[in-house]
Amino acid sequence: MARVELITQATAPLLARDYFADGDPGPIAAALAQVPELLDVAMPFLGAALGPSSIPLRPKELVILRTSALMQCRYCVAAHTPVATDAGLDHDEVAALRDEMDIEAAFTDPAELALLRWVDAVATGKGRVDDAVAEGLAAHWPEHNIVELTVLVGATMLLNRFCSALELPSSDETLQRLARDGFA
Repeated sequence: MARVELITQATAPLLARDYFADGDPGPIAAALAQVPELLDVAMPFLGAALGPSSIPLRPKELVILRTSALMQCRYCVAAHTPVATDAGLDHDEVAALRDEMDIEAAFTDPAELALLRWVDAVATGKGRVDDAVAEGLAAHWPEHNIVELTVLVGATMLLNRFCSALELPSSDETLQRLARDGFA
């Protein structure tokens, strides 16, 4: 049970109703609908940060799932495990991103390993990222991708804290898919 009421289509304030036009917009929007002024700012930002861009879905899901696991966000890990699988990651890769096995055992691509080292440094660091990690990332990713991937880590961290603090619920469908795919 969420710590705040998740707004429904029937109870949506006037300024939030567009988000409910197609039915249930999901727990994040349903919680943000408590404050429609934030909903109108947050959802377009999140859509831009997490949505389609020049970066393919697979690396985006590497960032989102790994960051969510490091931040211990139950909701986001559950929500993005099936998305990562659908993006082409295999069971071991997903398990490694979820911190259930060693990253180096599951990933061999140098660009992906450099990205994962960057994610680990940004998401768990207490300040400046080590030069070797930054140089490793720059060897495989152009600067505009580095900027976007770093925003993606930060946006994911924001969502992780939001979802964890409010204890947003995972859907039954997501929980069933996790069980079917062998994830707790």
